[in-house]
Amino acid sequence: MSAADADLLARLRNGEEQAFRELVDTYQGAMRAVAYAIVGASGADEVVQDAWLAVVRHLDGFQERSSLKTWLLTITANTAKSRLRQVRREVSLDDLPAPHGSIDDNRFAADGHWSAAPLAWHSDSPEALLAEDELRECLEKTLLSLSEMQRSVLLLRERQGLELEDICNLLELSLSNVRVLLHRGRLKLFATLEHFEETGQC
Repeated sequence: MSAADADLLARLRNGEEQAFRELVDTYQGAMRAVAYAIVGASGADEVVQDAWLAVVRHLDGFQERSSLKTWLLTITANTAKSRLRQVRREVSLDDLPAPHGSIDDNRFAADGHWSAAPLAWHSDSPEALLAEDELRECLEKTLLSLSEMQRSVLLLRERQGLELEDICNLLELSLSNVRVLLHRGRLKLFATLEHFEETGQC
């Protein structure tokens, strides 16, 4: 645990209200992103509220084996998974449909990042701004069409920047499954992007 985390934790355990406000200001966004990734927009806020209640209840039991952020996000993920009322299981690679390309697709490097970034356009014309809004809607639709686990992995990695190992812990998946889910989710988004660039439609 970092010195800053240790100091904040001590203040929290002493009941300092300002410390709790700092904790909320610092981590509320990340907690909501984790909740959104698992349960979707409709239940995310309620999950976060329940997670904060669990944080307050278990603050004295926090054993400081991880950072405060990791602890908070783990509580949030567990709360979200409880809300779904289903047991997470390992995703069989055979169960995953192959969308638009294989796992060996050369658009991605071995670490899962783009080999070369997708083309993007930088124009401020009304037409270009409208196209950007339409593309954003297309990408959001594609996100919603992904399996729950693909969407969760993709959002936690791309929007929150979590490390793959942290995603494994939060979603209770193996590293190999997380890599496959991330790769195939990215392929679907990339296919949407390519289709939009060619046709101007979703």
